[in-house]
Amino acid sequence: MINRSPAKFLKNPRFWMAIALLFFLLLCIFSPLKVLFDPIVLTQQIKSWGNWGIFLFLLIFTAATAVGIPGVMFPIVAGAVFGLVWGTFWSVVGATLGAIAAFWTARYLLHDWAKRRFGEHPALMRFNQAIARQPLTFVLAVRFAPISPFTVVNFLFGLTPINWFPYAVGTFLGIIPGMIAYVWVGATGESVLRGGDRFPFFLALSFLALLSFLPILARKKKP
Repeated sequence: MINRSPAKFLKNPRFWMAIALLFFLLLCIFSPLKVLFDPIVLTQQIKSWGNWGIFLFLLIFTAATAVGIPGVMFPIVAGAVFGLVWGTFWSVVGATLGAIAAFWTARYLLHDWAKRRFGEHPALMRFNQAIARQPLTFVLAVRFAPISPFTVVNFLFGLTPINWFPYAVGTFLGIIPGMIAYVWVGATGESVLRGGDRFPFFLALSFLALLSFLPILARKKKP
């Protein structure tokens, strides 16, 4: 019989970690912190912090990714604030740190439950088999497409037996093309808002669309 003693349950660190994640989500939704997820307000806040704006950006991006909040907005903001080169670099760093945090959260909090609930599911078994054969290559392939559900994939990888190191390296390298596309949209969009040339903005959108369709085209060409 399973011991469900309240005292033992409250001593479980997983319980308090789950409470902390829930509390952070509620703050992001209902407290003044929600304005930081408004791209215009967030851009102004980061710019007002000067050199400390990098720290603010990384903190918000990492925390949001760690709890599963979609982060498409953040590289666009980074492009508007830091430009294409540095915006891409800081976006890749922030997204990777958040992805690692989400990975460990899923592995620590959800792994046992997921194994009992979905351990024999064919899709998860195929996922695990692909990881066992070529872990780094598989992570790179999944991360390359910017349309892949980044936050969902972070937690999904945490439920697999993959080692954290190839996961982190594959994530860092695999998201670079997509981050370039989103940051480029942000950087050129900022220029358009200031009355600049619109052609680079549409070029950035075209590059993002191309990256999104490449995996689909690749699958269609397979025999």
